Amino acid sequence: MRTMLVFQNKTIPVYLTDTNKQALDKLSAVLNRKLTTGKNALKKCITSLISVEIVGSEATLHSYYERDTLTISLY
Repeated sequence: MRTMLVFQNKTIPVYLTDTNKQALDKLSAVLNRKLTTGKNALKKCITSLISVEIVGSEATLHSYYERDTLTISLY
């Protein structure tokens, strides 16, 4: 399933393996928290985010630069 998330005034496609509303809420909270308290590599990935793929309890953050792509836990 594909849905859209508005984050930092950008519309980002989010790909889910199942329809889990709780995962989207957690993703939004984690991205906001990591943007303020995360390491520089994670902040760089979040600021250049182009899509997110959620599988189970993990989210893969895809950025403009392939080397900045990261996987984070939602829980």
